[in-house]
Amino acid sequence: MTVPPFSIKSPDLAKQGRQRIDWAAAHMPVLALIRKEFEQTKPLKGITIGACLHVTKETAVLMETLKAGGAKVAVCGSNPLSTQDDVAAALAESGIHVYAWRGVNNQEYYEHVDAVLANKPTITMDDGGDLVTRLVTVHKDLIPHVLAGTEETTTGVHRFRSMAAEGVLPYPLVAVNDAMTKHFFDNRYGTGQSTLDGVLRATSVLIAGKVFVVGGYGWVGKGLASRARGMGARVIVTEVDPVRALEAVMDGYEVAPMRQAIAEADIVVTVTGNKWILDEAELKAAKDGVILANSGHFDNEINLVALKALSKGVREVRPNVQEYDLKDGRKAYVLGEGRLVNLAAAEGHPPEVMDMSFANQALASEWLLKHAKSLKKEVYVVPKEQDERVASLKLAAMGVKIDQLSKVQKDYMAGWQEGT
Repeated sequence: MTVPPFSIKSPDLAKQGRQRIDWAAAHMPVLALIRKEFEQTKPLKGITIGACLHVTKETAVLMETLKAGGAKVAVCGSNPLSTQDDVAAALAESGIHVYAWRGVNNQEYYEHVDAVLANKPTITMDDGGDLVTRLVTVHKDLIPHVLAGTEETTTGVHRFRSMAAEGVLPYPLVAVNDAMTKHFFDNRYGTGQSTLDGVLRATSVLIAGKVFVVGGYGWVGKGLASRARGMGARVIVTEVDPVRALEAVMDGYEVAPMRQAIAEADIVVTVTGNKWILDEAELKAAKDGVILANSGHFDNEINLVALKALSKGVREVRPNVQEYDLKDGRKAYVLGEGRLVNLAAAEGHPPEVMDMSFANQALASEWLLKHAKSLKKEVYVVPKEQDERVASLKLAAMGVKIDQLSKVQKDYMAGWQEGT
């Protein structure tokens, strides 16, 4: 396959994209420190990193950090609506092989994935798992070129653990998502804020006084519920996990089955990573005028096929807002075509949060180059030392100091003889 150096919407957007990247970089001090180190040590010299990530201003800072470390970098979008076209243009201008534009169809999406793989990456970097899945299902001949890979999000980690369990994972993968400095902050604070940002940009509705239903109480759900309540909403949580449901109750939220909750909901946001959280039965029970959004990785949490079948017409009433005119007279409003609303209707996570997530990506790539040959074809967690290093760098950048254990305290924690 002959692959072009880039495939983007328009090179003319590069100046605007560079301004956005510079803004993000100014708010990502941890990655800035890593980049400075990478520029000196060139730990990635001679390798190719192939990434399938959301092509945003924050991702651009990571791509340029990897390039500063000596890597050849190729990246495509991991969602049809998450690419920022001006950022893609600026990346192409800086020598990154970028294959992405906002609004790709299914064929174009996988052509971009294939273009990244045609660069024969040494390390893959996924957000959702499509890059590795495409390798295993379509491009098995390219697998020998790859040493290892990383995964950015919960959905992809689930996919790769399933692959490992079935014995089809092609090489070692590091679950960057599972680093405390990733999911504990990115998923909770990043998605919590950016999801509401997407809802507000798309609709401009008032959150205060609304009934706001959060489908799923994982880390993303916790962050979203907290922020919706903070803006004055009455929040109802839906769950299938009894422990998480109990946690939501103890956190002060109402908990109910989705079919019951949606009947009084003004806004419903699904954040489960699972399929058809809003299926036909739930959609039939929805209150007239309900706003439906998703912030899980794929666009299948809301059964849009079922919703369309229940409707006599669909029209766009605002950018990123589709009005479904139901046959029984009700209306439902779907945001961002049911895709990640924080990226489809907003700019994704704030750079301060992605600073930690992408610092983990950069350091995981360096770690994998050193250790991949001794690793099994399994999913690995981020080394604890790396997690703590990222947290320490972030605290230092924020001007926060913490205590250190004394020798007496270290000895006490390591011992067992001293008691009452």
